[in-house]
Amino acid sequence: HSEHLYEHLQDLLEWKNLTLTGVYGAEPVTMDELKAWMDNYCEKIKPFICDTGVYLRKAQAEGKKILFEAQLGALRDLDYGIYPYTTSSNAIAAYAPVGSGLPTAKIDEVIGVVKAYTTRVGSGPFPTELFDETGDLIRSEGHEFGTVTGRPRRTGWFDAVLVRQAIKVNGVQGLAVMKLDVLDKLDELKICVGYEHKGKKLDTYPMALNAQAEVTPVYETLPGWKTSTFGIREFDRLPENAKKYIRRLEELLDAPVDVVSTSPEREDVIIIRDPY
Repeated sequence: HSEHLYEHLQDLLEWKNLTLTGVYGAEPVTMDELKAWMDNYCEKIKPFICDTGVYLRKAQAEGKKILFEAQLGALRDLDYGIYPYTTSSNAIAAYAPVGSGLPTAKIDEVIGVVKAYTTRVGSGPFPTELFDETGDLIRSEGHEFGTVTGRPRRTGWFDAVLVRQAIKVNGVQGLAVMKLDVLDKLDELKICVGYEHKGKKLDTYPMALNAQAEVTPVYETLPGWKTSTFGIREFDRLPENAKKYIRRLEELLDAPVDVVSTSPEREDVIIIRDPY
């Protein structure tokens, strides 16, 4: 509906240009430039535009399998996340059918995707954050920089308390542990198994924001494997200490690890149990 769209954009353009010129010192954008850009790109995506709710309901009626993919982490969920560092909607698995316009969809399996360590983007409490050479190494080896901004991500040891909470609120039945190879060079690995707060031991993440910032992580230390796991596609070929690390995560999280990735390439994965 190009006529309606251009009319809408014309209304927006004036105050957007005020921001561009007044705040950023950039050149203003003209309506002709905007139209040219849209005429180019809109034609390319036009064949894929549809009422996605109708599309999915048709697929459901035909008995097709549907895969929902979360765009944000569970702890960004408005209700179950670390408020106020949340998004404006619900990011947990149970809301996928509602958000997609398919409220009667039955979720057969929930796969939790986690890194072999912990990262965070933006501000907010991060109990296991590392500010030393180890944190820098994880960031460098894991290419933990913003895709668009290039901003360094915050890195830390694996926080089993937070991941366990994410597993429970999502109903996760199996885990995919990503980037195991990033830890190859470390002499030892730490896993956060609980917190301490004002003399009390906690095995869940506190709800109060001040307490979240005040907790001290309780660590369990495991030996590193100090050899490359890059590109390994069979669990039995992993170093013994890497296997022990994965198995210990399973015990702490009370969930099986079904998939392990060992490089950025999508083919370099170990399938322990095929979730599909």
